[in-house]
Amino acid sequence: MIQQKQKNSLLNWELVSVNPNEKNWGWKDLFCFWGNATQSVIGFSLFASLYLIYNINFFIVVFGFLIAAFLVYIFANLIGKPSQKHGLPFPVILRTSMGINGAKYIAMLRGVVGIFMFGVQTFFISKSIGYLIRIILFTFDKNILQSDFLLIFFMGMNTIDIICFLITFFIQYLLFSKGQKTHKSFINFSAIFVYFGLSLFLLIIVVENFAELKSSLLLSINYQNIFLKNNIYPLLSVVGTLFAYFSIVLVNFGDFSRYVKNENDLNFGNLSLLVNLVLFSLFSILIVLGADIILTKNMIEVNQLLTNPTDIIGKFDNTFLTFVALFFILFASTSTNLIANYIPSQNALINLFPSKLNSQSSGYVIIIFGFFVGLFWTPVLSQIGILSFIDTFGTFFGPIFGIIIVDYYIIKSQTIDNKDIYSLKRDSAYYYSSGWQLKGIYSLLIGFIFASSTIWNGNLMFLQTYAWLIGALSSSIVYYLLASK
Repeated sequence: MIQQKQKNSLLNWELVSVNPNEKNWGWKDLFCFWGNATQSVIGFSLFASLYLIYNINFFIVVFGFLIAAFLVYIFANLIGKPSQKHGLPFPVILRTSMGINGAKYIAMLRGVVGIFMFGVQTFFISKSIGYLIRIILFTFDKNILQSDFLLIFFMGMNTIDIICFLITFFIQYLLFSKGQKTHKSFINFSAIFVYFGLSLFLLIIVVENFAELKSSLLLSINYQNIFLKNNIYPLLSVVGTLFAYFSIVLVNFGDFSRYVKNENDLNFGNLSLLVNLVLFSLFSILIVLGADIILTKNMIEVNQLLTNPTDIIGKFDNTFLTFVALFFILFASTSTNLIANYIPSQNALINLFPSKLNSQSSGYVIIIFGFFVGLFWTPVLSQIGILSFIDTFGTFFGPIFGIIIVDYYIIKSQTIDNKDIYSLKRDSAYYYSSGWQLKGIYSLLIGFIFASSTIWNGNLMFLQTYAWLIGALSSSIVYYLLASK
């Protein structure tokens, strides 16, 4: 549908309430959504490391996983319900607590982080495609990779890397700019496809190494003396780490929950996070141990237990297995890029310029800025510690969440004026002070100070995994005290 020009600059077809006929997400779709949020290279390494590397009691890790998953479940229901009920994305919901103008710029904090991480993630996705192409070329001609043309370097990338870099952006734009029906189909396919790949890989390991895998599992897992004071800090660390891992998708979860059929599907679908967490962590543990057994049998020396899947496949002298594993990693990384980076950035940009951008043109903006981020990642950005600044931007997300929840459930008693939320009239409900809700802005800044101090204050860095929760709690208290008067 071609969007007609609107006198009201806040209205956009991508931002209006979802047509009831398009509310076609059920609990199975949310299962796949949380599957995508779980299935990443970082998640694989993280889950395996918590169980196997850090010598944390097995039951402490399990209990920590359960607590973290329960917190994410509760918060996902809280932030997802307003969007599910009213059919509105996160930036539009934000207008109720930040004002129609304030929400434009506050939502872009999520957009900036999303665009930056989209560029970085795309760079690493292109690397996987590059490895696949190298395998194919090497299969046909073992000397072709040494040709002068392929050894031309620019910005730390050779010819194959540059071609794959451009192809990756092009493919993602074609796939991601098609709308929510395509997003839904890709998310569902990717989640099931990756689980199929993990199952296949694990089956190969188990068939040939069942006895050794069972013995290694029992030896590697610490499950003694669970009821000790010394286990309290590890438990809190596991909870904080796991919650921080999933918190990136929480604040803008409404971008997806707006398409869910009803509240029951929302609640039940969010509960599937627990199933995904158990499944994926089980795969990660068994595959890491199984890979270590196979490497030992083949007398391939490794200095430590490998938990990164790319490191694992790099040690295997098996072209076919490497090709297949990279293919699954490619799907997992791309789907994560969609839900964690692209869609939040797209909605934030459209909300910033509602009368000028749509799903296609906002995609151009994301691709262009993401391209330069990825291009400069190796030679510049990765060298200057810029991720600390991105993490600092991320500390706004907890406070934003806390303000939205208090405003919607307590201050406004779960009501939204669908007319005024698109109105620029001075007497409209969300115009506040020239379009800014100063109480919300003040509360956001207070929450940000508390949350960001865990990054920049050396004495508080031990609380960094709790930055999101600290920011959410402090901003929600401040906002309640200010707005309830």
